[in-house]
Amino acid sequence: MAKDRERDGYEHLGFVLLLGLLTAGLVFVVWPLATSVLWAALAAIMFQPLYQWFLAKLNGQANRAAVATLVFITFAVLLPGLFIGSLVVKQAANVVIAFQDGNLDVSDWFIDVLNALPAQLRDPLEKLGLADFTALQTRAQDLLTESAGMIARQAVAIGGGLFGFVLSFLVGLYVTYFLLRDGKAVSNAILRGLPLPFEIAQRLAERFVAIVRATIKGSVVVGLVQGALGAITFWIVGVQAAVLLGLLMAIFSLLPAVGTGIVWVPAAIYLLATGSTWEGIFVTVSGLAVIGMADNVLRPILVGRDTGIPDWVILITTLGGIATMGLSGVVLGPLLAGLFLAGWSIAQEYLLHHKNDDSEG
Repeated sequence: MAKDRERDGYEHLGFVLLLGLLTAGLVFVVWPLATSVLWAALAAIMFQPLYQWFLAKLNGQANRAAVATLVFITFAVLLPGLFIGSLVVKQAANVVIAFQDGNLDVSDWFIDVLNALPAQLRDPLEKLGLADFTALQTRAQDLLTESAGMIARQAVAIGGGLFGFVLSFLVGLYVTYFLLRDGKAVSNAILRGLPLPFEIAQRLAERFVAIVRATIKGSVVVGLVQGALGAITFWIVGVQAAVLLGLLMAIFSLLPAVGTGIVWVPAAIYLLATGSTWEGIFVTVSGLAVIGMADNVLRPILVGRDTGIPDWVILITTLGGIATMGLSGVVLGPLLAGLFLAGWSIAQEYLLHHKNDDSEG
């Protein structure tokens, strides 16, 4: 009997090791397309309500509902995103070329703003040596010159990797289709296969979905809205590279307190200092009353209290996620933080429940 138990133990251990090796092998094979699969899963989660709406309208025809949802995602999200991305790349390249050719002189901008300041503010800056912008201007132009070579290399890399991009794009759409159609069955199979009590696994899954939706709506959607409003504002007043500045505002909207003001405040000051009075006033009013208020109005509506993650944790995990995982880190960073907090909260409840059961027993 003892030998049978020992043999069962070895067989169990061997089976676990085999599962671990198979899992590691699968991850290794799929890893080059991991980003596509990740965004496909996030898209399936975000657009699952739309899929359910199409499913009801099409009398339960799952395939047609999934295709209709993919068509909506393609024309409402992906194609506009690619178009805006091409505009941003073009405007960024124009800015770099203008710096290289000397058509953009940041020191002249700084001098214009400095001369427009009252003497009470300008004199202390001159005494501190902050009025000399020549050295910083030289360093900025050297940095942009070096960056131009890097941008050229990246452009060649992107062109050379066009097949990989198209492949990842198509794989993402393909996986999204099946996750929209079979997502519930797949998630139930995964939950029942986890080495956790089903109740805990289910609660973690619900928390996972809530955090994904809240993170994307709170960070991505609100940021895109603020960036779009900023780009429209700059376009109205005739500022060059309006789309590029709008993208910067969308990125900086992730920062609490300051947010988009990092972009529009200096722009408004420059416009006012250079005599573009109504343009500067318009940017200021739009920044305060439209762009700034968009966050206060949209975030409670879109997000509510789904995440329960403090703002400072969202900031750190978002920046850390971008540094380690690139664009995917905008979502994955706060998502991992939310799951970490939710996991520990559920673990405490689970342990407390078992202690109560043991005390009653």
